[in-house]
Amino acid sequence: MDLLSNPFYQRALAAALLIGFANGFFSGFVVLRRNALSVSALSHTMLPGITLGILMTGALTQVSGFLGALFAALMVGLGSVAISRGNRVAHGTALAVIYTSAFAAGVAILPLLNTRQELEHWLFGDIMAVGNADLWVAFGIGAVTLVIANLLMRPLLLTMFEPNVAAAQGVPVRAMQYLLFTLLVLSLVGSLQAVGCVLSVGMLVAPGATVSLLTDRTSALFWGGGLIGAAGAVAGVLLSSWFGLSPGPLIVMLLGVLFLAAWVFSPRYGVIAARRR
Repeated sequence: MDLLSNPFYQRALAAALLIGFANGFFSGFVVLRRNALSVSALSHTMLPGITLGILMTGALTQVSGFLGALFAALMVGLGSVAISRGNRVAHGTALAVIYTSAFAAGVAILPLLNTRQELEHWLFGDIMAVGNADLWVAFGIGAVTLVIANLLMRPLLLTMFEPNVAAAQGVPVRAMQYLLFTLLVLSLVGSLQAVGCVLSVGMLVAPGATVSLLTDRTSALFWGGGLIGAAGAVAGVLLSSWFGLSPGPLIVMLLGVLFLAAWVFSPRYGVIAARRR
């Protein structure tokens, strides 16, 4: 109870709730599109962006780290979509080439920096250090992602599963593809403060994957993923103080435990249910 009266702890819980729900909601798109590996690649792409931001500004700040990560992830994500528009190179191939090239550039830049120790907070997250400005950023990213995803839910899903039908109905398929990747990048960058660029993929895959084992309803996949993401993030922050562990890794661990529990005990798709049949 004493911790709950601490303003640092209150901001950490608020950030966990905002980021967990927004990322959990968007994880529905990741699961439906079956591009978890793309999310993993984009999450690691944020590292060279952060190093580039430090190199250009000379310091590791919230602004330089955030803008650098956003720029790198957008360039790699949207660039891979643009290259794969032709029939010659698949999207996964284009993403792999650009991602590894960008990551190699980040590794090459690292020895030139004097802030390598501080990068640990960006690699694995430091949600306890969230400030008021960070909360507003998390709220803004979450609000933009949720509003756009809900307003354009039908054309986005139609583009994912039936692009030819979407084009025939007047849906701008290419614009929807770019928009989906932009929202994905925003969600990844929004989770930097909570779990860092290395573990951010967990918050964008585990909630939706967990719900997919429990129900076939598309709406439940999104809203259920949001609830699981928010619950896991808040629980991770609360338990971190009791066990003396870092909140970021603990959040991802809890989401992983929930996924495994659903895989075992799901009444429809769980291991136990399959054995009973």
